[in-house]
Amino acid sequence: MNGIYFSGTGNTKYCMEVLTKATGGKAFSIETRGALEVLRISDEIAIGYPIYFSDIPRIVKMFIVEHADMFYRKRVFVIATMGLFSGDGVGLAARLLQKYGAVVTGGLHIRMPDCIADVKLLKKTLEENRTLILVAEKKIEQTADGIKRGIYPKDGLSLLHHIAGLFGQRLWFKRHAKKLTEQLKIRTDRCIGCGICAAHCPSKSLHIENNKAVFCPGNCTICYRCINNCPTKAITLIGTDVFEQCRFENYGEEKTT
Repeated sequence: MNGIYFSGTGNTKYCMEVLTKATGGKAFSIETRGALEVLRISDEIAIGYPIYFSDIPRIVKMFIVEHADMFYRKRVFVIATMGLFSGDGVGLAARLLQKYGAVVTGGLHIRMPDCIADVKLLKKTLEENRTLILVAEKKIEQTADGIKRGIYPKDGLSLLHHIAGLFGQRLWFKRHAKKLTEQLKIRTDRCIGCGICAAHCPSKSLHIENNKAVFCPGNCTICYRCINNCPTKAITLIGTDVFEQCRFENYGEEKTT
């Protein structure tokens, strides 16, 4: 099975690579031309994304809507990664895909290290994050074995999941999340104008002007890429300081501090 995905800090990328490798396919970011080509030629495909503040990233919604005709009658397996809980994280995209005629075969929820770098309360130890990844790997491998036998998990697809996602999260967080798309903060005293944030931004919401990063609100997808890659920790979203830059690569076995 081939897969297409959006990944903010590497979690979803890794999960999709594990699944597609185990099922004999390849994974492609929706930010690349390869995603459209593999979507065009595949009868069955997986789509993956992280859950941000109870919702799927804006960039993923736009990808599905803009290429709706390519999903028509396509068999689609949905993966949603999350730091805590989403209820119907898979269901959010599944309902949209079904609207455009896709056949949703199943869904998988996967807990991974969170990406929210500026909230200290959410931080886990290195070992805790490594354990999350190991558990995720096992779950994905078991899922891949099931898919080969025609058995698909149904995480996030039931009415109960929908109710849990709606009342447990979206009614509380969706309005707040919309405001966050306009509230990215840049500390100009720390910014060195390197352009790394702009290069990483999937929605082109950042650019360099007069050797400083400038944020253009409206299209931000709240992926935390800029925050987690800024070398001077000059960017925040919820908090005022970056406590830990959360990137999947930081949790490798070679990392000891």
